[in-house]
Amino acid sequence: MLAGKVITVGVTGGIAAYKAVQLVSDLKSAGAEPYVIMTRSAQEFIRPLTFNVLSGRPVYLDLFDRTGLETVQHIELAAQSELIVVVPATANILGKVAGGIADDLLSTVIMAATCPVLFCPAMNVNMYMNRVVQRNISALKDLGYYFVDPGEGKLACGARGRGRLAELDEVMGMIKGILAPGGEMRDLTVMVTAGPTLEPIDPVRYLGNRSSGKMGYAVAYAARQRGARVILISGPTALKPPQGVEFIVVETACQMYDAVMEYFDSVDLVVKSAAVADYRPKNVSSHKIKKHGHQLTLELERNPDILAELGKRKNRQILVGFAAETKDVEDNARIKVKDKNLDLLVANDVTQAGAGFGVDTNKVSLVYPDGRVEPLLLMSKLELAHRILDQAVATRNKR
Repeated sequence: MLAGKVITVGVTGGIAAYKAVQLVSDLKSAGAEPYVIMTRSAQEFIRPLTFNVLSGRPVYLDLFDRTGLETVQHIELAAQSELIVVVPATANILGKVAGGIADDLLSTVIMAATCPVLFCPAMNVNMYMNRVVQRNISALKDLGYYFVDPGEGKLACGARGRGRLAELDEVMGMIKGILAPGGEMRDLTVMVTAGPTLEPIDPVRYLGNRSSGKMGYAVAYAARQRGARVILISGPTALKPPQGVEFIVVETACQMYDAVMEYFDSVDLVVKSAAVADYRPKNVSSHKIKKHGHQLTLELERNPDILAELGKRKNRQILVGFAAETKDVEDNARIKVKDKNLDLLVANDVTQAGAGFGVDTNKVSLVYPDGRVEPLLLMSKLELAHRILDQAVATRNKR
């Protein structure tokens, strides 16, 4: 996807500038042609020579330096760029661009550019939450600039909170989404289910599972990156929904069934990654069940099989299912693809390291209706989300 793409990386003066080194290396490894612009403050953190070696090109530092370019420097850099990525994006550069200020090479190139611009903010939590900075970010988003929002955690200054640079696989995923060929998902509506369902026993207790929702949220995020309208139907999780998606919260399998069926006829692609309970208590107590004796017997009844029902109803939709297994993964997956009339099944052995619940990686096999199985290496859930969408779009295009 990135082969031959000219991507200009703007590095500004924040401690997260060291992560831009890895980003440039990753872009180069992916076949892109990275150019690097450093502000004066950025040079206090990283030497230009580092980027020069990794990119294989001169590093651009000054508005009036003509090195390596035959025309006006900022105009040529802006014109050749297919994407500009600012990482880290400090409060200073955000304020400059929001205010229309162009007083150094990076801000001038951004002003002269007609390509997409992606900001990756990183700063102290109090700076990030400052109303002026938030106003500038909102204004830039309204103008069509792209953002990868910062994460939460311990910051370089010792404080804790939102402000640390997003993970680089998230940045790379956003870059790939912006540069997706032809914006192939811009006219599509994608429905994603995610997370667990909780089946109540009484007002206090429930039957649930270990799903964190991370895989489904990654798929929703990736689809939104690629321009799709996204409907995310989620069981209870601790995750923040991706920006720009239509977010519907449910709790039980029956509630998820109703929500999915309500939207199914209007969507083009369904990625059903939710871990839906197969059974629910037949009788739900209206009061907390007290301890009586040494045993408690619960009578369970089947929940509706959402995926099977979608397989029966689908006409133009592409249907992607998930299967979390602990043994006989491929055999069970092939049966599920056939029985539920799927276009693609994502199967994984949750007992493998890095492929279980609650982690940020996954190791799966893609299983096709003809019985073919394509094992994938361990990768981030966001990278896997893009692989799933690549295949889903390819299947749709073949039709």
